[in-house]
Amino acid sequence: MQAPKSKTAAADALVGIWTVALTAFVIATLYFARDLLIPLALAALLTFLLSPVVSRIEHWIGRIAAVLLVVVMIFSLTGAGGWILTRQLVDLAAKLPQYKDNISAKLQAFHAPKSAAFARFSQTVQELQKELPGGSASPAPGVAQEAGKPQSAVASSSSSPPVPVQVIETSRANPIELVKLIIAPLLGPLGTAALVLILVIFMLLEREDLRSRLVRLIGQGRISATTRALDDAGQRVSRYLLLQLLVNVTYGTVIAIGLSFIGLPNALLWGAFATVLRFIPYLGPWIATILPTLLALAFSPTWTMPILTVALFIVLELLLNNVMEPLLYGAHTGVSSIALIVAAVFWTWLWGPLGLVLSTPLTVCLVVMGRNVPRLSFLSIVLSDEEALTPAEECYRRLLALDLNEACKLADAYVKANSLTALYDAVFIPVVIAAETDRRREALDEEQRLSVEQGIRDLVEDFAIEPPPEPKADAAEVAADAAPLPQRPPPGSRVYCLPARADRDELAGAMLAQLLKMQGFDPINAPAKLVTGELIELVEKAAVPIACISVVAPSTVIHARYLCTKLRARFPALKIVIGLWGATENIADASRRLRESGADEVVASLAEAIVQTSKIPSTI
Repeated sequence: MQAPKSKTAAADALVGIWTVALTAFVIATLYFARDLLIPLALAALLTFLLSPVVSRIEHWIGRIAAVLLVVVMIFSLTGAGGWILTRQLVDLAAKLPQYKDNISAKLQAFHAPKSAAFARFSQTVQELQKELPGGSASPAPGVAQEAGKPQSAVASSSSSPPVPVQVIETSRANPIELVKLIIAPLLGPLGTAALVLILVIFMLLEREDLRSRLVRLIGQGRISATTRALDDAGQRVSRYLLLQLLVNVTYGTVIAIGLSFIGLPNALLWGAFATVLRFIPYLGPWIATILPTLLALAFSPTWTMPILTVALFIVLELLLNNVMEPLLYGAHTGVSSIALIVAAVFWTWLWGPLGLVLSTPLTVCLVVMGRNVPRLSFLSIVLSDEEALTPAEECYRRLLALDLNEACKLADAYVKANSLTALYDAVFIPVVIAAETDRRREALDEEQRLSVEQGIRDLVEDFAIEPPPEPKADAAEVAADAAPLPQRPPPGSRVYCLPARADRDELAGAMLAQLLKMQGFDPINAPAKLVTGELIELVEKAAVPIACISVVAPSTVIHARYLCTKLRARFPALKIVIGLWGATENIADASRRLRESGADEVVASLAEAIVQTSKIPSTI
């Protein structure tokens, strides 16, 4: 028994080491190959953004003409915008000397009163600076003026020897040096921009061929899944970029209009800067706020304009973050907010400012890959905005942590959103099944399993004491494809809920009995500790017309078949309903065998059991 476990542990350790090594290799590749990967990523990003436009135009003029037309339009708009912004910058530079008096007045306003503690501290520091060597302290009285000598003579005699001054004639600047100083720093960005432009043109022209090659390279035979992943990634990234462009242009337009009404000069320049800087997550809006605020401080002799400028940015940012962006974006990105922050930090560390701009589109692509590639599913778990655990898994986790209060809160929230029947079918019964399955795999000891089952029992009893509010829809109607329940049972209609064997069968019977009571039945739930003969005696004494046998996976149907056979032999007129709670496999075969054993109905959910049980009293 120990050998297989040790082999499994060793295999898991090797997989963990391989995963860590592969992750380190990928990160190192991204870092050291950033000069090559950044232009590729930028080109792919622009291709995603421009592909919908090119696809619409190429129906009329062809692909090559459509790509060239779109590129020329982008260049024209960029050139026109750059020319306008350059004129604005030149105009601003010409006006700045006029604001010198306002800047001095603002700086004087920040000086603390002389009687303040900070003013005294500042004065002390200045006095100490004067006493230090090289300070500007006045000479001592004995040195400043001696008896019988004029002050100038004393000063000349006590002063240090004069320092010789050498005038060096500077030579004319070398043109090559000027080229190195001015043009060389621009060659790198210009070369990257030219490379990105060429890549965008060829990606737009050959986008179908590139898609096919990616499907073959990544898919490895899974053409449908890979195609679906690429389509999903393309749609999400394209929609996100278009919506972000719309939001940022709206943001910059409102900023320009608002600053114009405030009276700030060059409002168009600041609106354009706000549009561009807002593509940088988190930091961009703050940088866009600082520049016009500083200009407002310099331009306005009062504090009204700076305060209005800051208020405009804050109010607009709050409206966009809390109203416009959630309304437009919705769940289109599929990335959680914390994942976006972590991704921004990660990509900025790897690729600098361009990594910050690319962080959201790259993270969206990773999430899509995680959803469609099984081996990369961890990416979807870590980065996506989907719930990490299903309600059943979350309830199971809380019960394992002995946190019954949190499990109760989860159950209450689920009932409000769905119904009590759905809670039992989709949450509580899967929790009971998971606890038994983990115990059989020795992942859970008997005490923990009993603790989980007792927690579920306490929650069920709590709902019996305080019934939940009226659900949005009758759970039985949901189970029967929104068909209304048959006629309500007559008063006193009794049903016996019988466990097939285990305590979990009795617990499921308690859930069913509670739901039947809410429908007007008079149910009785038998304990699991009784043997088959004792259960039959209880049914005989109660003289009930209906018996519901509960079987909770991973139990088999053998015990249910035995109990059903005995009941049918003893009570030929008894209506028998067998519930295979939580069963997902071989239901048709199990249902056939149970019907051969005497069952009238075989169901797989509590909601369906309510519907079938409600049909029976009218036929008796």
